[in-house]
Amino acid sequence: MKILFIVQGEGRGHLTQAITMEELLRRNGHEVVEVLVGKSNSRRLPGFFNRSIQAPVKRFLSPNFLPTPANKRVSLSRSVAYNTIKLPAYVKSMNYIHHRIEESGAELVINFYELLTGLTYLLYRPSVPQISIGHQYLFLHRDFEFPGKSSFNLWLLRFFTRLTCLGAQQKLALSFREMEDDEEAHIHVVPPLLRRDVLSCEGTAGDYLHGYMVNAGFGESVRDWHNAHPEVPLHFFWDKQDEEEVCRVDDTLSFHQIDDVKFLRYMAGCKAYATTAGFESVCEAMYLGKPLLMVPAHIEQDCNAYDAALTGAGVVSDEFDLERLLEFSENYRPDAAFRYWVRSCDWRILRHIENDMSLSHYPTPVFPYPHCNIPDIVL
Repeated sequence: MKILFIVQGEGRGHLTQAITMEELLRRNGHEVVEVLVGKSNSRRLPGFFNRSIQAPVKRFLSPNFLPTPANKRVSLSRSVAYNTIKLPAYVKSMNYIHHRIEESGAELVINFYELLTGLTYLLYRPSVPQISIGHQYLFLHRDFEFPGKSSFNLWLLRFFTRLTCLGAQQKLALSFREMEDDEEAHIHVVPPLLRRDVLSCEGTAGDYLHGYMVNAGFGESVRDWHNAHPEVPLHFFWDKQDEEEVCRVDDTLSFHQIDDVKFLRYMAGCKAYATTAGFESVCEAMYLGKPLLMVPAHIEQDCNAYDAALTGAGVVSDEFDLERLLEFSENYRPDAAFRYWVRSCDWRILRHIENDMSLSHYPTPVFPYPHCNIPDIVL
């Protein structure tokens, strides 16, 4: 089967999932013909992605969320204003996505939570079937438990998630734990899609704390804690532009540019892990048996952190309060069941792609809005 990927390029989670999915499909005789990655002016595509993906990579301009002036949590007002101004460019992107779907020869589109994929299927109705995959689709599951956050923000999150999967015939929801499928919502619950490098890695208990922050503004919180506890070695990763590959503050604090090989090496050998609660790195830490401190940067990560805390994986905080992480790590015990769940990922996902879908006989998806026609716009 020839397959086209469309990937949201924000953060590292969807990118590493795409790498892992491509490896899985190629091992089982399928071909990924092309990878389309949504880009923004505030993020750069990590070098590890281009090095690891085998299919041709093409990029298009896509909506993204802007942080507050402090560069910590997402600013809803700034994001809406910015993306509204960019609407003409996004229409061009949707036109481009539609042409690539039709011209690539793909028999299936796998969408990694890219908003413009859903909108392209709404406006253009491509003939190629689509599967959407991501942990966010668990938010549409009837049994998912949400944190006690703003009801409006939770509604907005679910609404955004529904937009990303418009036209999808099935949704594969990556989950920390096994749950029943939600057949009415066409949601299949599957394990996290972790890289083979993670699965072949064994964790060891080091003396340093490891971390990742999606917004570099959290660096000040880390520096403040470090100033009060200079004896604790810290290695944090970020994607702050115009910084050295390694920003060495002193003998016990370093900030590293994101690199997946290096990131995994530090993850495997750390004492504990602090993160802005991206799903992918939380799962990697859980698999390697590392206690977690989760500092959400937006409502989606609030849900991730709450869900992971329910499993006993870690604690949630508004700041990088590493003292809480050290206290939690004293009594932490890894969850062996999680490793078994993750290792069942390949056959569960392949089952849905190859067998359950029955793509040629699957009914045409129902859209919530009438068919829309918009003129082609040449890029």
